[in-house]
Amino acid sequence: MDRALLALGLLMALPAAADEGMWTYDAFPVETVSKAHGFTPTQEWLDKVRLGSVRLAGGCSASFVSPEGLVMTNHHCIRGCIEDLSSPKEDLLAKGFLARTPAQERRCPKVEANQLVKMTDVTARMNAATKGLTGAAFNTALKKEMSAVESACATSTDVRCDVVTLFNGGKYHLYEYRRFQDVRLVFAPEFSMAAFGGDPDNFNFPRFGYDVAFMRVWKDNAPAKSPDYLPWAKEGAKDGDLVFVSGHPGGTDRKATVAELEFQRDVNLPYMLMMLSEMRGKMKEFAASSPERYRTTRSKLRAVENGLKALRGRHQALADPSLLSQKRQEEADLRQRVEANPQVKAATEGAWEETAKALDAYRRMLPDYRMKEGGDAFGSELFGIARQLVRVAEEQPKPNAERLREYTEAQLPSLRQQLLRSAPIALDLDEAQLAFGLGRLRETLGADDPFVRQVLGTESPEGLARALVRGTKLGDVKTRQALLEGGKAAVEASKDPMLLFARKVDAEARAVRKRYEDTVEAVLKRNGERLAQARLAVYGTSGYPDATFTLRLNAGQVKGWEENGRSVAALTTFGGAYARHTGKDPFKLPDSWLKARGKVPDATPFDMATTNDIIGGNSGSPMVNRDGRVVGLVFDGNLHSLGGRYGYVPETNRAVAVHGDGILAALEHVYGAGQVARELRAASEVPASPAR
Repeated sequence: MDRALLALGLLMALPAAADEGMWTYDAFPVETVSKAHGFTPTQEWLDKVRLGSVRLAGGCSASFVSPEGLVMTNHHCIRGCIEDLSSPKEDLLAKGFLARTPAQERRCPKVEANQLVKMTDVTARMNAATKGLTGAAFNTALKKEMSAVESACATSTDVRCDVVTLFNGGKYHLYEYRRFQDVRLVFAPEFSMAAFGGDPDNFNFPRFGYDVAFMRVWKDNAPAKSPDYLPWAKEGAKDGDLVFVSGHPGGTDRKATVAELEFQRDVNLPYMLMMLSEMRGKMKEFAASSPERYRTTRSKLRAVENGLKALRGRHQALADPSLLSQKRQEEADLRQRVEANPQVKAATEGAWEETAKALDAYRRMLPDYRMKEGGDAFGSELFGIARQLVRVAEEQPKPNAERLREYTEAQLPSLRQQLLRSAPIALDLDEAQLAFGLGRLRETLGADDPFVRQVLGTESPEGLARALVRGTKLGDVKTRQALLEGGKAAVEASKDPMLLFARKVDAEARAVRKRYEDTVEAVLKRNGERLAQARLAVYGTSGYPDATFTLRLNAGQVKGWEENGRSVAALTTFGGAYARHTGKDPFKLPDSWLKARGKVPDATPFDMATTNDIIGGNSGSPMVNRDGRVVGLVFDGNLHSLGGRYGYVPETNRAVAVHGDGILAALEHVYGAGQVARELRAASEVPASPAR
């Protein structure tokens, strides 16, 4: 099949609806947006917004909002940092944080920020490396070439390079990032205000969450310059306004085969829902046992509850017969067109059948893979450190192209930062998480399973977890540094119980990983590429690529929707937040807000709903107007957006953002963070971004 034609078709793709699509910056549908909204972004506008956008390693988005390295994101995106900086005597998650001078800004041990500076199409190179290959040979050759390209690109630790897969392998791009590993906390509200409404309000609207945080990137022990930033809007967004979201959606399955969707519905999602449900119960019980355990657990519990609700929404979407019926019709149409084209039929022969067969193999393999390699049996931060030390010692002596992907030279700066982070580990919680995982291992694989017997021996899950967590010295950064720098000899000589345990289970974990990569991943990748080519050949266009935690741009409007016969307004207000206050969690406003009542007019916008097409990973994305100026901060979606994993419904799918006016009002009048607000206002005194 003509690969040049494939690439051309992908670039020419148009969306089904004006606001649908998570578009890469090199293929943004300018003319479609122009026809729908009367605004045409120039290349200069696109470049400015792209360079003002930031990715946070770990799964969130952010943006530069001043020329002095000030970064805006969600509170929930950096809760881990706030926890790391907290202690029993100084609970920053509960009371919030404000640095009044740069000297007071505190470094986040685990946070890395990336700015996308260059995109290069490397499709031809990847295709040449895998030409004529299938199965494990295809997967091995692809990963080897990816590693080679990334390593050649990453010329210093300040540069991060990732080869990203687009259109299920229809295209490959090399993304070059400017890397910042010294990221410091500037401002964070109270946890109770960032997550106001708790789980009941999560993925719902109206909302009144102040899910806002500011950080600053530093370089050479001084605030870094960020000349490409997004200035604040002089006027806030109103109902009906055109807005854009620039962020990093984590993943969608809109081009998945029916077999893949059925696998999610019948196998993967039920497995994950059961695990998270059990985990939530265990964590709630643990958190309730003491104030200190509540302090160390609340953030992780919130993340588990969020994940559980999100996955439940996905499962409900797939359980709706109409969705899969539509997907079956679409697939039947594609297959019929393929059958009618001899060239395409020959190039696609067996693709659907091979995909279904690989998923059937994964169905039988999933418990083994999730438990041994996926980490479900070993949900301990200390175990995670031990596994990384064991694997980096094993992988680093190998040629770069032969290493596991996460241990290539291009990935080592981030890995080193994670291993040498100076952050507290709550031993009680770590022990409880490991005990939970080991218990699930025995329940899932059975007490007589050889691996279970190897892991537990005569110990109980609780007893083994206690011995490992209480006996290890890996909580000490200097111990980890010595092992990391000592390499394989130091790791093999160590008698640390957690390290010995990680070595003990690693062979079996690697074995199941290899089986998965050779018999499942390789088949899905190769056939995903073949089907992407088939779509182009028979339709001439294949739309925007599925989300892959790479930078995307989307247009939308501030707009409410109809829900069960009632209108849901697009904007909420400060007055609404006070009216929602009950004095009881999770609808209890913190004292800072109660004391500030009356300082901000009740009609001031707080949160807003928009038609922007987003998904998990867009959290922390800046929302900008047609001038490229900040009008909001994405932090959630409504319940209908959860089905956005599989398709976009413009009538009801909504993104949820903190309104720009509300962000400034609370900074100035609730938190006394005037210096942050002044920096934002001063940075806004720049000319508007050009458009035509």
